[in-house]
Order: sequence, then structure tokens, then C-alpha cells
Amino acid sequence: MVLAAYHRFPLPAMSRIHITDIEAAINHWRERAPSCDGVVLAPELRALAEVYGRMVFARSDEIDEERLSHRAMSAWLDWYRTTPDTPCIAICSTSQGDSWCKGCGRSFAEVQHWLAMSPADKRAVWRRITREGQALRFTRYTERAR
Repeated sequence: MVLAAYHRFPLPAMSRIHITDIEAAINHWRERAPSCDGVVLAPELRALAEVYGRMVFARSDEIDEERLSHRAMSAWLDWYRTTPDTPCIAICSTSQGDSWCKGCGRSFAEVQHWLAMSPADKRAVWRRITREGQALRFTRYTERAR
């Protein structure tokens, strides 16, 4: 289920949530709402655990955000709000005409449309630039990225 506050725009289809983000959201909720008896889980944890279990069973590392229940998506978004929003480190080479930013690693379109992107789309970009690790945010200016 996609929340109405986030609209689509013409970029590559990325509205999928990676299993590592589901795991991070589960850990966020385990810390935020620990089980009082070691058995009963908070509703948010149950919703995320169901998604995680389906992904593991299907051997899938991504899931369409539309396939998350409202409760699972809300729990995931609660975790998402604790993450840094933008990879920008204020060294933007797209403003100089580059198609890929040397500072953060995003494409010109990603930089241009960042504010309109959904949380799942933003996390997909974060995963890609982190995996590539070529941008200055990951090499020369790691202290600035903090």
C-alpha cells in the first residue's frame, strides 16, 4: 500500500523495499517496543515479521511497497524517518553539468526529483550508492557525510 503523500514521477521503477530495510525496521521496533514476556510482539513487529517471513520463504530480497499492509508500511516508515534523508554532502557536480554527482553518487534525475521521491525509492538509491561506494561521500569526505 502506497501512502498518498508520496507521488510518482518518471524515474526507473524502484518502489521496492529491500529485506535489509525490513530487518532494520524490525530491529528498530524490537528496541522501541520490546516484548514484555518474550513471546508477545508489538503489532508493528508482527506486521513486519510477517513481511520478512514471506520474503524469506519466497527467497526474495525485495518486495513491492504496495504489497505491505498498512500497518507494516506505517511501521517501516517509522523506522525510515530515523534514517538520513539525503546522501548530499554539499559537493554537487550535477550543478556543473555532470550526469552523476561526484559528491553523493546520485544521477542528475535523482538529485532533481529527490523531494518528490517515495521513501522506498530513496532507500533504493541509498542502497545503490552505498553498494557502489565510489562517490566522495564514501571515499574522501566520509567525515563530512556524518
